[in-house]
Parts: sequence; C-alpha cells; structure tokens
Amino acid sequence: MKRLAIAAALLLVAAALAGIARPEGARAVEAQDTDTVTVSGSGSVTSIPNTATLSLGVDSRGTTARAAIAANAKEMRAVIEAIRATGGRDVSTQSVSLTSVTNESGAVAGFAASNVVSLTVDVARAGAVIDAAVAAGANQSWGPSLSNADERALYLRALKTAIDDARQKARVLADSAGRSLGKIETIVEGGGSAPVTLAAKTAGGEADTPVVAGPQMTAATVSVTFALS
Repeated sequence: MKRLAIAAALLLVAAALAGIARPEGARAVEAQDTDTVTVSGSGSVTSIPNTATLSLGVDSRGTTARAAIAANAKEMRAVIEAIRATGGRDVSTQSVSLTSVTNESGAVAGFAASNVVSLTVDVARAGAVIDAAVAAGANQSWGPSLSNADERALYLRALKTAIDDARQKARVLADSAGRSLGKIETIVEGGGSAPVTLAAKTAGGEADTPVVAGPQMTAATVSVTFALS
C-alpha cells in the first residue's frame, strides 16, 4: 500500500510539472505581430502659372573699354527703369562682363560690355515687360520660366490626395482578404515632381510680346502601411 501511495504521489508531481512546462498550463500570453498592408499612393493638382522669371540685358560696343562700359551703363539704367515701371520686381544683377572684340586678322577692334538682370513678373505682364525693356535698349533676353507663387500649398494638396489614394487601395486589398482596415502605422513621403505643363494659352495684351501660360500639374507620391484587423 505504501508503495502504491508513493507511486501515485510521484505521478501527481510529474503531471503537475508537465502542466507547468506546457505554455497553456502556465497561461502565458505571447505577443502577436499585427498584420499590415503597405501600398503606394499618388496625387496631383492642376494650376495655372502666375509668375514668370526673366533675364534681360544689354550688349554694348565701343572703341575703348571705357566707352563700351559707359554706354552699357547708361542703356542698362534705362532698361531697369522700364522693367520696374511695367511691373517687374525682384530685379537683381545676374552678370556683368567686358571683353575685347577682334577683327579677322585677330587685332583688337573694340570692346563689348554686357549687363544682364533677372526679374520676376506676373505672367499677364511678362510680354509688356519684355517690350518695354527692348524699347529702352535691351537686346538680350532669356526665359521666361513659368511657375506658381503658391507651389508649396499646391504640393501639400497633392500630398493629401496621394494619402487618400493609398487609403482607397488598401481598403480594396483588405476587403478582398476579408479583413478590416485599421490605423496608419507608417507613412513615407516619396517626394514630388517638377510642375509639368499640360496645355498652353497666351497671356498679355494683343500688342504685347505673347507669353504662353498653361495648366501645370504638381504631383506627389507616398508609401503607407496600414494595420489590418
């Protein structure tokens, strides 16, 4: 009887130890990784450029360096005044140069002085500024480069559209898997692209040099990870 009692006791102890060793016996709760889905999203907004950046200048010639630079200075002052009078702003000197001019034999035949300024102007006034500058003596012109003064605000709108696009894609994937879309876990901004001109139209009066401004698209991309439940 004693042997049987001892054997039974040993079996009970072994069973208890086995129960502790098993996870369910210890009632341990293991952390589970949350299921997620990662999608990309893109968005864009369209706007009409309202700002033009131009470069205008004067190239003057003279028999001496002093004569060339003096003539250039006089003409350039008149050009700058005309630019500002017709709506040009943020006028800034871009370059000033003085070089010798040679003839066919290689001898110095005179000098050339050049002065170029950059400026910004409303697109609607760009043609008038160019015409006024030329009338005042400008004989060099580069541009315009068209942009939107509210480019940052446009990009933020495109970014929001990109996130909405990603959410729609993730919801479709979650529904297909019989799951529910949860909160956003991570967002990675993919950046934006330079505004792309989609079409064109002429800005300015009929008598002004035509400047073409058309819709531009500002785009943004994101990569978003959503939780699934």
